[in-house]
Amino acid sequence: MTKEMKFVQEGIKSVFIEEYLKSQFLRADYSHIEVSKTPLGTRIIIYANRPGIVIGRGGEKIKAITEYLRDHFKLDNPQLDVKEVDNPDQDAQIISRQIASSLERGLNYKRVANMTIKRVMDSGAVGIQIRVSGKLGGDKSRTDKFMQGYLQHSGETADRLVSKGKAEALLKPGKVGIQVKIMTINIEQEMKLQKEQKKAAEENADKKE
Repeated sequence: MTKEMKFVQEGIKSVFIEEYLKSQFLRADYSHIEVSKTPLGTRIIIYANRPGIVIGRGGEKIKAITEYLRDHFKLDNPQLDVKEVDNPDQDAQIISRQIASSLERGLNYKRVANMTIKRVMDSGAVGIQIRVSGKLGGDKSRTDKFMQGYLQHSGETADRLVSKGKAEALLKPGKVGIQVKIMTINIEQEMKLQKEQKKAAEENADKKE
């Protein structure tokens, strides 16, 4: 097997692992995972808003998940670590799942979207977009979009600065899809941060010399 094919297969496996873990930890406000190879095996960091639910009582849940990942996905000595999301109000995956949960409880999607936008913008986000698609109070499917602030939609900048998430709400008329994009920092702020990081790195290098 070529290195390219092995890389592709590892990428596909990571996608399936992420989908599995997302399905297991919806109540924990699951965000995302980071997968890396170590000399000891495969390290998986699970980011969630409620890490206690991921771990389970006495660590039982995390032990069961570890065994499943090893047996089903053939991972070499999987080691799971759980970390709490720093700012859940700026995590698009968590926000999309919270919107879906609100819709499943019968709340009006427009009210939920507008309240969510206010909460996200109050947290310091630069911009947010919410798309809700499905049978929204009628027989025909449609898509409604809610947006506030500034959002970069494409390019390398969008990949770095925009948090993206999606979820589904299971309602009586059918499934409703939710897509959320949140721009957490603007370009000027990022440039300032990069300069500060570069300066700190240079100062540390000078101290070592």
